[in-house]
Amino acid sequence: MFMPFALALESSVWWVVGAILVIGFVLVFVLFAAQVIGLYVQAVLTRAGVGLVELATMRLRKVSPNVIVGNKIALVKAGIHDVTVNDLEAHYLAGGNVTHVCRAVIQADRANLDLDWKVACAIDLAGRDVVDAVRTSVNPKVVDCPKPDPKTGLDRLDAVSKDGIRLLVKARVTVRTNIRALIGGATEDTVIARVGQAIVSAIGSAETYKEVLENPDRIARKALESGLSPGTAFLIVSVDIADVSVAAVSDKANVGASLQAEQADADKRRFQAEAEKRAAMARAREAEMQALVAENRAKVVENEAKVPLAIAEAFQSGNLGIMDFYRMRNIEADTAMRGAIGGGPVEQRTDKPKA
Repeated sequence: MFMPFALALESSVWWVVGAILVIGFVLVFVLFAAQVIGLYVQAVLTRAGVGLVELATMRLRKVSPNVIVGNKIALVKAGIHDVTVNDLEAHYLAGGNVTHVCRAVIQADRANLDLDWKVACAIDLAGRDVVDAVRTSVNPKVVDCPKPDPKTGLDRLDAVSKDGIRLLVKARVTVRTNIRALIGGATEDTVIARVGQAIVSAIGSAETYKEVLENPDRIARKALESGLSPGTAFLIVSVDIADVSVAAVSDKANVGASLQAEQADADKRRFQAEAEKRAAMARAREAEMQALVAENRAKVVENEAKVPLAIAEAFQSGNLGIMDFYRMRNIEADTAMRGAIGGGPVEQRTDKPKA
């Protein structure tokens, strides 16, 4: 009695499950077909050139039909017909932002910029904002040089002129993107570093800090003429000195007097050091002369010690007689007596000939 009822119940359950699956499949198919047909109608009305089969197989290739069709319509409406659906799908599958690239290509076309689709895709895949690059190429942007340091808060370049005065300078660089050099070109940081180096070099070649304060535009021109753009992704439009001040005296009213006082104090220490240097050299020279005198005296004593030996040798060789020797001794004694009478000390030789 219960077996036919159980079989009937089980059969009805399977029929309900099957009906639900069929209805779900039909709904999914209807929604998918409606989406595909809707996109296909848009493509046909705008002459975007997207086929129904392409739309149906995009899901299988894991490509968003909405993104492809929407951007293809935008390109066609902008008058750009050389970008195919395959190009859009290829960039999408490569992980690029198709919407950004299409927008950049359209903006570049409106601005008469030479931006090829492949170049735009390469810029996007390299991780750079291609839309911002085109926008900066049309509307140059201003970059602070140097960028404020988030740790120390410093936003000035530190430079020293030839007279030793330390200056703090802040510059602003106006740049526009060079789209042709964007791939492989250096970034803003390189431009800022080059501008800073050029400004520091220009200030370092100034004779005095007053030249920099009087004509800051001269420093900017020197920096601009030094060649800052090669190898970068930007073209330098202008370099402007936004602020220049003398370090450590910006809060004082009379900067000139403060600098003169510091310079005078520095000169005083320098002259004192030079005087001490000359005094030390004089003392060293005096010590050298005393040593030289002592050395010469030693030579005299050494040579005087050889006189008795020479006299003895003259006696032995017969070149000196006894009367000649006594005559010489008398002359020495007479010289010593005259010296004593005159008040001057005269040394009397006491050497005697050796037998």
